[in-house]
Amino acid sequence: MLDAATQTIELSVLVVSYQTRELTLACLRSLLQETNAVCMEVLVLDNDSSDGSAEAIAEEFPELTLFALQENLGFGAANNYLADRATGRRLLLLNPDTLVLHGAVDHLWAFAESHAGAQLWGGRTLFEDRSLNPSSCWGAPTPWSALSLGLGLARAFPRSPLFHPEGLGAWKRDTVREVPIVSGCFLMIDRDLWQSLQGFHPDFFMYGEDADLCLRANAHGARPLIDPDAVIVHYGGASERGVRAGKMTRLFTAKAQLYRKFWGAGSARFGLLSLDLWTLVRCFAFGLLALVGKGSPASRSAWKEVWQGRDAWHSAFHRTQPYKAPGGGGAHP
Repeated sequence: MLDAATQTIELSVLVVSYQTRELTLACLRSLLQETNAVCMEVLVLDNDSSDGSAEAIAEEFPELTLFALQENLGFGAANNYLADRATGRRLLLLNPDTLVLHGAVDHLWAFAESHAGAQLWGGRTLFEDRSLNPSSCWGAPTPWSALSLGLGLARAFPRSPLFHPEGLGAWKRDTVREVPIVSGCFLMIDRDLWQSLQGFHPDFFMYGEDADLCLRANAHGARPLIDPDAVIVHYGGASERGVRAGKMTRLFTAKAQLYRKFWGAGSARFGLLSLDLWTLVRCFAFGLLALVGKGSPASRSAWKEVWQGRDAWHSAFHRTQPYKAPGGGGAHP
């Protein structure tokens, strides 16, 4: 890592942690060990963890800038907090449940320098066993993709560009490609663009922030690119273990907000009904499996709980305002 005290800071790395002490420490170690070509500052915010994260980070990395809050701001607001205090001309959002491999940040920085017109960049993510984790980027949601998810077609045919268009087909993230959405787990963005967008929207507490940001960025002229040589491990959902129903409810809430924000009224309502369908199909399927003594009782119970919590995404849908793109028009992917 280049000495930020003697050089101009080019990149501000933002890390938001919550209940991921050991993963966060491993992430920061890998970031510092694997980043040598770009002068960066690292800003870490701990969202009131009870596992000693803030104390451990402060002890091992006194050179980093740490904000230990006494409340949980959520992912989006916490990144906004850090971005307001950043000084680099680009920002890198990095999840605490990641490992930086083979100079990934240096690679992504160089890629951004040579593809500056994109204004927003992402890399390639792997699971812990080093197999491909395709969630580094996504296609834009559409009414058809919402229906495919609701009917279970996307799960049944995950590599199909027809039945799972948001998954971008069988593409292995191994070539340079323009994409609609880059995951917030490893997202680099020009700070000028971030400020024009006013960062993450406060409507999103957890999930959907990155999709909303990227769709608005597209409306502002950004063309997000994936660099296949910038590779990290993303464990994914480390602070969410054991709360499947709550996680799905939050995910559906974010999807409902995105549909309302970026689609026309009729399409958005269709998307909302597709979320209900998604839940009902799973409840029905696990119910059938239970009749023949198969299936997971825990999953069946979780989906029932998700269905009972559907007021959360319906309420979020109705309070979300449609997005007006620059120039006054709506943004409807």
